[in-house]
Amino acid sequence: MTNENVRMADIAKALGVSTVAVSKALRDQKGVSEALRARVKALAEEWGYRSPSQVRQLSGKAGYTIGALISARYLDSNESFYWRLYQEVNAQAMRKESFMLLETLSNEDARLHKLPKLIAEGRVDGLIVIGKPPGDYAAFLKKSWQKAMVFLDFYDPDAEVDSVISNSFYGAYQLTDYLIRHGHRLIGYVGTLLATDSITDRYFGYRKAILEYNIPMRREWLLDDRDLATGANTELPFPPEMPTAFVCNCDFIAGMLIRVLRKSGYRVPEDVSVTGFDNYLPPGMCDIGITTYSVNLREMAHSAVRMLLRRLDGDKSRPFMQIIDGQLFVRESVCTL
Repeated sequence: MTNENVRMADIAKALGVSTVAVSKALRDQKGVSEALRARVKALAEEWGYRSPSQVRQLSGKAGYTIGALISARYLDSNESFYWRLYQEVNAQAMRKESFMLLETLSNEDARLHKLPKLIAEGRVDGLIVIGKPPGDYAAFLKKSWQKAMVFLDFYDPDAEVDSVISNSFYGAYQLTDYLIRHGHRLIGYVGTLLATDSITDRYFGYRKAILEYNIPMRREWLLDDRDLATGANTELPFPPEMPTAFVCNCDFIAGMLIRVLRKSGYRVPEDVSVTGFDNYLPPGMCDIGITTYSVNLREMAHSAVRMLLRRLDGDKSRPFMQIIDGQLFVRESVCTL
């Protein structure tokens, strides 16, 4: 077995322990006994084990091996928003002569606090987590793995990690302000609060706009769109009295709302106007253009890769959040009252 072919899993199998234990032993982390740490290091030296970063340095290559972790619930199809975001991250990494490895995270693995194989087997130098994982998994990941990591399209106050997000607050504020300036005063919001950081931030942008115009907030016009525990989309129940417009937390939900409105006999935008967010809609989902706030996927991906590479090159400054602005796109789904 050559140096390049020796994996943490091989050492773990030979010693009858987990790859997580081997990883902790080689990185001098807590959680393993000193006796096991010595056995792991002795066998690793005997077999000539090299970490991915060591292999990269010895070969003279400039790039790193970067892991991408995405919750499985975000990848229900190859046309999902997060699949597009991953493709942009991969393209940016390639431009920096770095190699990407993708792993999906199941709800069960997140609940059990199971480390991704990319980490447990020591296959990556750094990690980009795309989209908020379920529960407290993000904080667990930071506590369990001390190497470079970036959160993309979410942030976690319990884990001091670099993060890149879109300007959800201001984007939703702009959309709501646009509706108000076009005569709407009865405006609802579609999105389950606390399901994701972006949904909640967009809600507060919506609230800021209606507060500035002294428009009353009506609880029955706040519609849940997904199950808080699983993230699965749910039916969109209409209130007894309909508003004249809805701000939706994303274009996909806006497209779903337009379908349900039409089935219920409402015309869009003549009876009810609808806005989305992110400027991404699966092909064929909606036959009218949705007024939306476009998320700059390319710049978000570029920033995430740049931040991670800076950490891998030794930057020890405090973690920070980068907010990427987008752009308002006006289309046919909104009418002037």
